[in-house]
Amino acid sequence: METFGAWSLLPTLVVLGMAIITRRTIESLMAGALVGLLMIDPSTVVTQGSDILLTVLGNDTVTWIILVCGLFGSLIALLVKTGGVLSFGDAVTRRIHSRRQSLLATWMLGLVIFVDDYLNALTISASMKKITDRFKVSREKLAYIVDSTAAPICILVPFSTWAVFFAGLLEENDVAGNGMGLYIEAIPYMFYAWVAAAVVPLVALGWIPNLGPMKAAEARAAAGQLMPDGVDDNALEVEDTGGKRPHLLNFLLPIATLIFFTWYFEIDILRGVIVALAVTLVLIASQKLLSFHDTFDTALDGFKAMIMPLGTLVAGFTLKEVNDVLGLTDYVIATVQPLMSPGMLPAVVFVTMAFLAFATGSFWGIFAVAMPIVLPLAASMDSHMPLVIGALISASAFGSHACFYGDSTVLSAQGSGCTPMAHALTQLPYVLIAAVIAAAIFLMVGHL
Repeated sequence: METFGAWSLLPTLVVLGMAIITRRTIESLMAGALVGLLMIDPSTVVTQGSDILLTVLGNDTVTWIILVCGLFGSLIALLVKTGGVLSFGDAVTRRIHSRRQSLLATWMLGLVIFVDDYLNALTISASMKKITDRFKVSREKLAYIVDSTAAPICILVPFSTWAVFFAGLLEENDVAGNGMGLYIEAIPYMFYAWVAAAVVPLVALGWIPNLGPMKAAEARAAAGQLMPDGVDDNALEVEDTGGKRPHLLNFLLPIATLIFFTWYFEIDILRGVIVALAVTLVLIASQKLLSFHDTFDTALDGFKAMIMPLGTLVAGFTLKEVNDVLGLTDYVIATVQPLMSPGMLPAVVFVTMAFLAFATGSFWGIFAVAMPIVLPLAASMDSHMPLVIGALISASAFGSHACFYGDSTVLSAQGSGCTPMAHALTQLPYVLIAAVIAAAIFLMVGHL
């Protein structure tokens, strides 16, 4: 396969530069993919581009994400329309009397709903908006807190979707011992996740101040504009319709069903959301909350509300496929390999893989490529294997947390009611603080 060396970085740099200048995500991703296709072969841009799009849309993971996100949009839209989200907001609001309490409650809910980062991002943002709005919290700050308890918390729990995936990957790479056992051993060394989760309450309490774009967003919210410009109300926005308050059970039962059946079906959130939707439809029909036509129109509106984030994800996967053809991952790993030593290995692995995860928007797939390279290297150097695995998985969590077009970033923004770019830029200073601290800890522990 032809490799492009340092030139393989160009499409990613185009994406980042264009995203910062235009603040438009899908267009930036497609521009980066187009640059990559022109580099590969200008004469086959249309044919190769269409083949890559078909490959992406035929990918089982992409299809799974489209179904999960679309059905989640339908579920949230129904909970909003029937007043389930409103009843939850009312119940929690009675116990929350300050801005700090609203932010800490959002963080604590994120610690509780740890089964899956999509479940976390969409459920908490949709249910907490009404509460944080009362205290004029910007939607960007809500999105930051929600996103910070998505991937960073999911990797710290051994029965989340992330743990199941990475444990399986460890098994496939013939590591010494049981894959899940080794994953659990690595949890104390997932320093990025620990630090990122710990930074949130410090921000919520005001001990870490509003920084950069977040300062501007909070000033705008204090003046009465909670959402950034360019955000339209959609089916996921909570509206107080007045009248009779629905029972809290109409919110709690579907959410409890979602969590239980996601776990019951071996951490498959698609099956969990299908059962939760079925339970919601039964509740609506038995209480005559909506007519037949209103029920399914609302479900379709919820699905349609997820079109923009799904477009971003498809564009992100397209860029990843182009980067794979350019050999970006292989180039970066080969470049940093000479820097490796037993003491430096965890820090170098974290920084390198964090950059790759951020640049490619691939938080699971890229590690299927990296593990067969990194783990034998760690074994040959007699490095502490759980520490190196902790660095690898921390890098994955960083990518999911920080990437402008990552699925967790997009869904946290969509659920909270702000644009992915506004969310990514406002949370970036806090993400970088956590990353720098984590890198320093990996460097220090690696030499001990």
